[in-house]
Amino acid sequence: MINWPKLSIDIDKDFDMCFACGQRNPIGLKLKFTQKDKGVRTEFTPGEPHQGWSGVVHGGIIGCILDEAMSYAALFAGVSSLTAKMQTRFRRPVRVGEHLVITARVTKHTRRLLETEAEMHLKDDGTLVADSTATLFTISQEEEEPSHSR
Repeated sequence: MINWPKLSIDIDKDFDMCFACGQRNPIGLKLKFTQKDKGVRTEFTPGEPHQGWSGVVHGGIIGCILDEAMSYAALFAGVSSLTAKMQTRFRRPVRVGEHLVITARVTKHTRRLLETEAEMHLKDDGTLVADSTATLFTISQEEEEPSHSR
């Protein structure tokens, strides 16, 4: 097991500045997730600021969206978490302007860990463009509270 440093994490924070989902973050993706079946769903259309090579969406943006979807799947399942490990497969390049549908779900939940999976498809024809799996650490109440020893 990984020995993480003690962190004070405010899970009741205002999500407005989150890069992926924050609605007030001026450079954020502004993703909005809804509960769908036993997971979550969102849509996103990347623009020119999201490209790596000319006209092609940067893989880091795709990975970020998939990571956020898996975190939201955990959140909607009632678990606050942090990504511990993630593996992403890029099935084909995503072009700027292509409308995407992203889904994610929790596949396994133990006391300390969650396993999740996510997929990104073209909205037009359902083509799978990327998928990902991740292991997430659950955040317990003890880890959320800062230590106040003096």
